[in-house]
Amino acid sequence: MKEDIKKCCEILRSGGTILYPTDTIWGIGCDATNAEAIDKVYKIKNRDGNIPLLVLVNSVAMLERYVVDMPQVAYDLIDCATSPMTIIFDKARNLPENLVGQDGSIGIRVTNEPFTDQLIQQFRKPIVSTSANIHGNPTAEIFQDIDGRIVDTVDYVVKYRQNDMKKAKASQIIKLSNSGQIQIIRK
Repeated sequence: MKEDIKKCCEILRSGGTILYPTDTIWGIGCDATNAEAIDKVYKIKNRDGNIPLLVLVNSVAMLERYVVDMPQVAYDLIDCATSPMTIIFDKARNLPENLVGQDGSIGIRVTNEPFTDQLIQQFRKPIVSTSANIHGNPTAEIFQDIDGRIVDTVDYVVKYRQNDMKKAKASQIIKLSNSGQIQIIRK
């Protein structure tokens, strides 16, 4: 795992893309503060740049750096979550335009999975996380189900957990307005 993290940090710092295990499904990632790297992720997925990507952070403190006016209820949601939960916040900050929604919103998840936690801690920035599939195709539940075009196109494929056969599922998604109103997008 340490060698994968070291190599991922090198790739991310150089503006590259990675294929990596997350706290949910395998993801395609890059430096969430690098607009050119984000464009590469859209191309790999064959996805329209108008569909925003989500971001992984490893702490609430890091999350606060990328959200304007974080509602108090967000802290409770994060503390009480029993499974991975992505929260869509009304207004992003310190992130490139091509990462956020047209309305300025951003989806962020605080990860507590060992690999992504350590990767983000060492990289010291948030990481893009989008499902490792070509846009419109089914989401891969295990590494072996990932389309070979993705494996061949990213700059680095993490070795850690490639043999894990436990079927994964995507995170719950909640939209949280600055007024504290909660809308469940995906259970």
